[in-house]
Amino acid sequence: MRTPLITREGYNKLKQELDYLWREERPEVTKKVTWAASLGDRSENADYQYNKKRLREIDRRVRYLRKSLEALRIVDYSPQQQGKVFFGAQVEVENDRGEIKSFRIVGYDEIFGRKDYISIDSPMARALLKKEAGDAAQVETPAGIATWYINEILYPDAD
Repeated sequence: MRTPLITREGYNKLKQELDYLWREERPEVTKKVTWAASLGDRSENADYQYNKKRLREIDRRVRYLRKSLEALRIVDYSPQQQGKVFFGAQVEVENDRGEIKSFRIVGYDEIFGRKDYISIDSPMARALLKKEAGDAAQVETPAGIATWYINEILYPDAD
């Protein structure tokens, strides 16, 4: 089960993608399908087949985005979060071997294509929640329990 949370920035990106797909890309691809269909035999028409497939992909993504945007709850930064790890925090952690990782804790729909974001549902995020700089977090990994120490907690939205 995914936690239905998202940052305002992430919500706006998904909304932009939906608007682009629905208002720009879909009408354009629909025109191409209509044009390719008018040429006759569709079984050997690569333009028709490719664009028809793309139209199905767009429609599938549009359905997913609409459903997601409806269910997601935007979490804005609150001054009470300062100093502790909560949703939306940018966290730097270090282990006993001196390995340092830095990432932002966000919603599931925001992590794709981002190496510096982790899901609120990940074991690392769950272990860090409500902790402060200097605290140790026990993270369950496939290789066993790993200990990470919190170096720094920032909130990008805290202006």
